[in-house]
Amino acid sequence: MDFQLNDEQRLYRDTLRTFVDKEIVPVAREWEQSGRYPTEIVEGMKQLGLFGLAVPEEYGGLAVDTVSFALTFEEISRGWMGIAGILGSHSVSCFMLARHGTEEQKQRYLPDLATGKRRTGIALTEPGAGTDLQGIRTTAKRDGDDYVVNGTKMWITNARYADPLPVLVKTDTTTTPAHKGMSVLLIEAGTPGFEVTQDIGKLGYKGTESCEVVLTDVRVPASQLLGGVEGRGLQQALSSLETGRINIAARSVGIAQRAYDEALGYARDRQAFGQAIGEFQAVQMRLAEIAVRLQAARLMTYWAASRMDDGVRMDTESGMAKIFASEQALACATDAMRIHGGYGYSTEFEVERLYRDAPLMSIGEGTNDVLRGVVAKALLAGKATIR
Repeated sequence: MDFQLNDEQRLYRDTLRTFVDKEIVPVAREWEQSGRYPTEIVEGMKQLGLFGLAVPEEYGGLAVDTVSFALTFEEISRGWMGIAGILGSHSVSCFMLARHGTEEQKQRYLPDLATGKRRTGIALTEPGAGTDLQGIRTTAKRDGDDYVVNGTKMWITNARYADPLPVLVKTDTTTTPAHKGMSVLLIEAGTPGFEVTQDIGKLGYKGTESCEVVLTDVRVPASQLLGGVEGRGLQQALSSLETGRINIAARSVGIAQRAYDEALGYARDRQAFGQAIGEFQAVQMRLAEIAVRLQAARLMTYWAASRMDDGVRMDTESGMAKIFASEQALACATDAMRIHGGYGYSTEFEVERLYRDAPLMSIGEGTNDVLRGVVAKALLAGKATIR
């Protein structure tokens, strides 16, 4: 059992770390507060080939191992978690297209998605259906060689830049269980009736847009049906969300790492009662707790990622990592804020942004309470063993 990164992974991490420290850390607070879109950072990620993380090499992508995939989101989130969202939704969609798309669909989209010339996301959530995806109401009715799509999607990351945008729809509203009538359509930007109506205001997770998308009589060629077969949409989406949970777990580790860095630096520099506050036992206890939580979350995330690299089904492992790491991120951000005292509540310091970004990690890619149920069912059914 090896808990160390290999030489290639260390070199990759160091390259990412240099990029984050140079291009993201110096501007994150100012751009986040002003609502400025991080165009220059996106261009830098294109140059590094990061939009091809989940794209096979034969289509021009990096096809990185899953541990390196996790390292990417950890390092970027250490700089600014919102930036990781731009890459995260894109990568989940690319993974889904690479795994389930027809060869024609792969040839058409993956090379440009790998370079960032095209970007994408994934449209699952609706105003009345989040975790319960079988409850979606967006429909796609066959009309000759087209599908006619009607519905509304919410909280869609990259909606203003996605081309194509995979959209989960119901191609058959009568079948039971409902998932047998669900499919994914690849809808291209500019298609008549496809409209991004608003950006949704958020507590944190800024830097990338989260949008409402309205589809009104959108005609989509039948050739845009992912995989070319109806009724497989939910399975296609859920299989891709396994990587999404690794992504969220790794983002959580990045938030926790930055919370540790900020708390440690402040404890060394801040003076009170004639000495650095890091000399006080109460502060030392909080610092130690942050470090323990951080390293435990990192190891669990890398473990789940390595399981995926071993080629085994790892929905239980990724769910466990996501649950644990996301809750440690919030705990670490909270303790870092406490170490900062009143300054932790100020927008002049990084920890207030970490405190706003961290809660989303327990909600995105399946809420933690729902994932606990998924993990428990796998354990009870003997599909996962903890030893």
